[in-house]
Amino acid sequence: MKLDLDRIDPELKDGKTEHNALDIRRDNIEKIRALLEEGLVPVIDVPVLEAEQWVESPSLKTRVMIYRKSNRPNQPCLLWIHGGGYILGRAEDVRAKRFARDLDITVVSVDYRLAPEYPFPAGLEDCWQVLKWLPTAAAALGIDTEQLAIGGASAGAGLAAGLALKSRDAGGPPLKLQLLLYPMIDNLHATASGTIENHPVWKRDTSFAAWEMYLDGIPGANASPYAAASRAKSLEGLPKSYICVGTEDLFFDEDVAYAMRLNAAGVACTLAVWPGVYHAAEGFFPEARVSQRLAQGVTAALADAFGL
Repeated sequence: MKLDLDRIDPELKDGKTEHNALDIRRDNIEKIRALLEEGLVPVIDVPVLEAEQWVESPSLKTRVMIYRKSNRPNQPCLLWIHGGGYILGRAEDVRAKRFARDLDITVVSVDYRLAPEYPFPAGLEDCWQVLKWLPTAAAALGIDTEQLAIGGASAGAGLAAGLALKSRDAGGPPLKLQLLLYPMIDNLHATASGTIENHPVWKRDTSFAAWEMYLDGIPGANASPYAAASRAKSLEGLPKSYICVGTEDLFFDEDVAYAMRLNAAGVACTLAVWPGVYHAAEGFFPEARVSQRLAQGVTAALADAFGL
């Protein structure tokens, strides 16, 4: 099945982006990472206070970046998980900095271990360790332990969804919100949008390759729900949720279905659907009107959860 590119919002087109998608496999992942490190993806400077810290336990050491606009006490705190298909990315994430700047909150961005070198559950273990650490470090961080949220974009949102399930099942700290931006949550892509082969940025073949690396194989429907949240049998007891996704995203149908399941399970979930938007399009065209509305909606959801 092919995507009709005429469906894409005109402001999200430049003649190249809408025709291109990453082609990532086990044999070229190191090359792709090197290209990203060389700066082929522009770095946007967002002036905030920042600090690097290591969260340690007897068996694990996880790096985090901490972003703040100010040092006012008792700030709400967002645990942020960057995207990158479970195989790319770093804690130095521009969206994390923007949340800190725009809302005057503390954002703790997790530099979790990446597949294929560290397949599931390594990345989730890193995020879980940091989430458990936040209440114990509240005084040092200057955060309010009753004002915690988790969130992420794409694979980061997939990790956030898995982390919400893990936290529910293991008695983690109460969460005000799980903020899921076009989450990568379904390893099967057994939906109408999941059968389309030519999505911009993140296409079907690349997604399956990333899932195979993250899951260290192809477990199919037997994948852990902590890895692929769509596999969860029950969504009851999860925190208030916000999901956004574009209609021209590979993940469109699976994300909409997850939002519907959350609401059916008694979890208040806001679903924001953006017509004509493909995966992470707002990152390529931040000045587009639809990109600005998407970003405003995400920020407003987080502000509402924190009562700001």
